[in-house]
Amino acid sequence: MESICPIDQRCTSQISALLRPTSPPEVQEYFEQLISKRGCRGIKVKQDGEFGKGIYAELDFGEEELILKDQMLAGAQHTSNKIDCLVCSHCFQFIGSMELQIGRKLYLRSLGVSSNNQCSIEMFSHTTEGCSDTDSSDEEENFYMKDHGSSQSGASCSSKSSPLPKEVLESLINGNLVLPYSNKFPLPSVVSCPGGCEEAHYCSKSCAEADWQLFHSLLCTGEKSDTLSREALSKFIQHANETNDIFLLAAKAISSTILRYRKLKATLSKEGQKTEPYTFSSCDVSLLLEAWKPISIGHKRRWWDCIALPDDVDDSDEATFRMQIRELAFTSLQLLKEAIFEKECEPLFSLEIYGHIIGMFELNNLDLVVASPVEDYFLYVDDLPSPEKEEAEKITQAYLNALGDDYSVCCQGTAFFPLQSCMNHSCCPNAKAFKREEDRDGQATIIAIRPICKGEEITISYIDEDLPFEERQALLADYGFRCRCAKCLEEEQCQPHSLRVPHRETRHDSKLEL
Repeated sequence: MESICPIDQRCTSQISALLRPTSPPEVQEYFEQLISKRGCRGIKVKQDGEFGKGIYAELDFGEEELILKDQMLAGAQHTSNKIDCLVCSHCFQFIGSMELQIGRKLYLRSLGVSSNNQCSIEMFSHTTEGCSDTDSSDEEENFYMKDHGSSQSGASCSSKSSPLPKEVLESLINGNLVLPYSNKFPLPSVVSCPGGCEEAHYCSKSCAEADWQLFHSLLCTGEKSDTLSREALSKFIQHANETNDIFLLAAKAISSTILRYRKLKATLSKEGQKTEPYTFSSCDVSLLLEAWKPISIGHKRRWWDCIALPDDVDDSDEATFRMQIRELAFTSLQLLKEAIFEKECEPLFSLEIYGHIIGMFELNNLDLVVASPVEDYFLYVDDLPSPEKEEAEKITQAYLNALGDDYSVCCQGTAFFPLQSCMNHSCCPNAKAFKREEDRDGQATIIAIRPICKGEEITISYIDEDLPFEERQALLADYGFRCRCAKCLEEEQCQPHSLRVPHRETRHDSKLEL
């Protein structure tokens, strides 16, 4: 039986207002302000009646030239990745030290923490604070001397973890043991969550404060949280970790809108323009719409309508699958509502709005990837001249063997980038999302892959553009459009007439980078 959301029935007009397409002048103004604020040079967002928004070059760009660095509107590290990588919860750069990154990962493994067991990761934060400082240098020295005769050249390692003494790992975590040449790879110190939770960590006070003001004050499970119920919030987070962490992004979108609404309301009250308590009059809807504007700009469809049908689901079961997805979203929404519901922002907690928010992320998100300094560290040691390399490897090889093939795991997650999401697809793109050596945080980086002339649209590929024509079109159908780039039009002419598919005029803002 289909679950009914009472807020959908109670707030029909407000929901319609929130989902109404933003007018072209408003869209233009929003992106011009955003481009100016970001300091982006040489690009402009334009609207096309056929394809929606697109990004166009205002200057000539050379091959491999940086086009854009875009800060995310909302992003999240995958839960399964949190064991391998300790990163700032706001900017997603690696934090702590080389010793902490390596010791923490190995310590969690030794505790038997699974990649989906967030509670165990949180317990680890408390456990390591009380790690013993007992002098175990003799035991460490004996341990380091094992298997040195079998050290292999290059940053290679066994796929199986080697056992390491607990005391060694604790010394790494506590900073009592320093690895050779780790000072060549300094990382920002770990700053705790201002709300007191053990789930969020930051690279600086500025990142901690920014995240608190944008989202985290409502989504913190610590004692200083503004959430209605820390218990309910924990249940919501657990449900998202066990099902789909895209719900965490939806929660961030709703939280940020509520916090912007509060700020706008406080500003009006301070200016003496509003003294009575807020109710849903037309003026208040306008205030909510203003707070909602960063979300309103993104292309949306309901999640259960736009999610691609998995390969193991038969076409005959599609309706059942989509209903199950809707029910999953409804369960998540009910848990979130118990945690952070705000009456003045009630429409945000409708299933219709929740479904469209998740759908926006489903259709527009990029993979969030930040390269690991741990990999760089072991490669650095491997490139040392002899005898420095042999001396360093007497210590480092044991850790490399213990890490196994996971020594190079990078920070992985998903994020929505407002400017990048305006980039349309082409199977013969002139740009790509590509992290350079210096790009060590979660920002999206777009690089030209060939010269781009002023006035030319900047395009990326949402898929592997080297796939055959039929496979590309099948993958792009999941995004809701049929590609008509020059490459596809040319290859379509070579297809048998019976295989040609009529063109559909659909909007296709940038989607998930595969």
